[in-house]
Amino acid sequence: MIGAGWAGCAAAVELSSRGAQVSLLEAARTLGGRARKVAVKQHTLDNGQHILLGAYSATLALMHKLGIQMDQAFLRLPLQMVYPSIDEGMEFIAPKLPAPLHLLVALLRAKGLSRPDKMALARFSSTARWMDWQLNQDCSVSELLERFDQTPRLCQLMWVPLCIAALNTPPERASAQVFLNVLRDSLGARRTASDMLIPRQDLSALFPEQAQQFIQRAGGIVKSGISVKRLIPDRQNGFNTWHLECHVDDAISTQEFDAIIIATGAEQASRLLNDMVAAQKAAPLPSFEYESITTCYLQYPPSVHLRRPFFALRDQPEQGHWGQFVFDRGQLNPDQAGLLAVVVSASHQATDLGNEALAKALALQLAAMFEMPELAQPVWQQIISEKRATFSCTPSLQRPDNQLGLENCFIAGDYTRCDYPATLEAAIRSGIAAATLCLS
Repeated sequence: MIGAGWAGCAAAVELSSRGAQVSLLEAARTLGGRARKVAVKQHTLDNGQHILLGAYSATLALMHKLGIQMDQAFLRLPLQMVYPSIDEGMEFIAPKLPAPLHLLVALLRAKGLSRPDKMALARFSSTARWMDWQLNQDCSVSELLERFDQTPRLCQLMWVPLCIAALNTPPERASAQVFLNVLRDSLGARRTASDMLIPRQDLSALFPEQAQQFIQRAGGIVKSGISVKRLIPDRQNGFNTWHLECHVDDAISTQEFDAIIIATGAEQASRLLNDMVAAQKAAPLPSFEYESITTCYLQYPPSVHLRRPFFALRDQPEQGHWGQFVFDRGQLNPDQAGLLAVVVSASHQATDLGNEALAKALALQLAAMFEMPELAQPVWQQIISEKRATFSCTPSLQRPDNQLGLENCFIAGDYTRCDYPATLEAAIRSGIAAATLCLS
């Protein structure tokens, strides 16, 4: 197994649970890939703030298999989109009622939306259900919203933030079908599927480290700091094995395996596979465009807290407002009292400001939106940007299968063929799919 991100860890756990002898190799020193912990200013932070959904069935089932206590690992909240001020936003909170009654009551109780806004939202939901959440031909989310006659205010406060949060792609370029897939499995399913699960632990402790312990208990091997540079197929006695050229610091070694799963990013996988794909006439990996995600951590005195664990924010770049969501980490973990995390998805334009200027702009945005002047002056700040956080989830995007046509060689990652965009759930599903193919 090459790569110990969430896809690689999921594949390794699935194989281990079914009796396979697994070796999980990771180039970085920390497991988790693009969803991992980082050490900053003597604090353990995440390289990006994440929300999971109750609809993430594969992720939640795998965590259950690992014995993870969900109430300790997550703060579970009903579906909600709440802004600091009704004048500048809205308040939409789903009650704990059976679906679809929970959405109907949330819509009736919603503050900050006019009657035309509410009617447009109801029309979108009913039409999407009637269409079974399927389009005859994919288009952009912007085109979909226009086709469904969604009001400008509803688009600005509900649909655009949801699109950017789920697909990390601006609505004018985002796939409407993938967006509908996410809505189908959350808004269009049972009530708990729309719940929002916010991690209380750092992302490495949440799953990858638990996966490591499971694999090692099953007799498997997990090694970090090992970079695989080359794959060498070796056909002996009619069975194709693989030699992996591995680099550890300055040392080079070769290891042999019966089968491999490449669970790195798409570009790294392409580099490893290029020679074999050309020689054996297998399907090449497509190239992707990428979107960045930036998380700005702002530390305040421990007494500083928000009214809720998280809020949506109106991003208005023309006013220097870039943040789209803010999380009160102190309400998730008492050890992080006073720490706020501001998320800027699809953040290429924002990061052009530079880290110091962006952090200052985000602090001023919080101070203005919450009417709390003290938020303009954090004790310390830290910007963490993942420049290639996700692929651009564009209409009719062709994504590769887990099997490329190379014997005993498979790929896994959130970029492979899946109903979902580049999410943790897509990574987990891909890892399990690759493991199942490997065993078959």
